[in-house]
Amino acid sequence: MEIDPKQLNPSQAYDLMTGIIVPRPIAFISTISPEGLPNAAPFSFYNGISTDPPLVAVAIARRGKEKKGTLRNIEETREFVVNVVDEDLAEGMNRAAGNVPPDTNKFEVAKLTPRPGVKIKPPRIGEAPVSLECRLVQVVTLPETKDVLVIGRVVYIHLQDDLWSNGGIDPQRLRAIGRLGQSNYCHIRETFTLGKPQGG
Repeated sequence: MEIDPKQLNPSQAYDLMTGIIVPRPIAFISTISPEGLPNAAPFSFYNGISTDPPLVAVAIARRGKEKKGTLRNIEETREFVVNVVDEDLAEGMNRAAGNVPPDTNKFEVAKLTPRPGVKIKPPRIGEAPVSLECRLVQVVTLPETKDVLVIGRVVYIHLQDDLWSNGGIDPQRLRAIGRLGQSNYCHIRETFTLGKPQGG
């Protein structure tokens, strides 16, 4: 089977790309509006892109002609939190993904607990095992699309104590979930190790 992406409509292209690029980590982003209204929404086109300094990048699509509340808040306040989604937070994350009026408190809709940040104003999600406080570095308009790439610098990290083991994060304790295509997700319960090749 061969596919020319130019022959796909946007919905077909979305289904194909999200089905191929798997599993994707989920950035459950919490923000706050200039008026003080908290917001939370999940995004799965997300990854870390640098460690010195620590930078993350999240692609945010437009909903029609309007910017999503998350993007508006990030552009106006220049701050946001990336919360990691584990198995226990999956249902709350899914509730926050629904379309609601702009003046809705997504923390209340998703039954999430706001916790104060240390270096930034937006609240983190209390139920998240890991939260990364971020300051906006740049919003990059992506070519040939209305979507944007948000780049943030991690300025503070909240981490549950029991996740740290042998000098790193234990994936079995983190129990993060990944995004697949359509309405599918995956658990991270089975892992394997490959040693780095000698001389590489």
